[in-house]
Amino acid sequence: MLAADFFALPPSLASFAAHFRADVAPWDWLSRIAAALSHLTPPAVPRTVPPGVHIEGAVWIDPSVKLPAYATIIGPAWIGAKTEIRPGAYIRGNVIVGEGCVLGNSCEFKNCLLLDGVQVPHFSYVGDSILGNRAHLGAGVILSNLRLDQKTISVRLPTGVFDTGLRKFGAIVGDSAEVGCNAVLNPGTLLGKRALVMPTTSFGGYLPEATIARIRGAVTQFPRRD
Repeated sequence: MLAADFFALPPSLASFAAHFRADVAPWDWLSRIAAALSHLTPPAVPRTVPPGVHIEGAVWIDPSVKLPAYATIIGPAWIGAKTEIRPGAYIRGNVIVGEGCVLGNSCEFKNCLLLDGVQVPHFSYVGDSILGNRAHLGAGVILSNLRLDQKTISVRLPTGVFDTGLRKFGAIVGDSAEVGCNAVLNPGTLLGKRALVMPTTSFGGYLPEATIARIRGAVTQFPRRD
């Protein structure tokens, strides 16, 4: 199972391509986020920001990014063009955001990669996760990234169970996948392209491309759009 099965790095993030290869396991990208940010030179002159926006550390923000009246952005972080950051957003290190994304009000982001067009509009936690192009999280979605027993996280694949060796690993969310309001994705969840998790569902494991996860574990396949 490869990163290419879930998403493709968009042109807006081409400068990071050497760090995010398509032929590796998708969760391998998580350990490469910090390295991808480390080679960038901090901007010589920070852009003008609203008084209520706290920026700390090495933070790169495209001039077209829409900033709110108040938010906290702790580097290293890279925020791509035409992205909107809403009030109360908390970005706390090792975060890369592509073009045209929404980082919503009272949402927290940590060690994550958001590809182009990702929408996380309201009250969500995104930690140690990769969100594919045009992925969408409904209000209150939580990507849980730590087992209760704090052991390393395994992923359940059709071919068996694989230990990732990662103590913190939230979710891999494929291109155009959607997660409904107040759903929880358990550590090590994998959602294929256009997969859909229904609202208030607690889901863990692997959801194949173009399928729906419902409450009580039912999974439904729906037609594929090319």
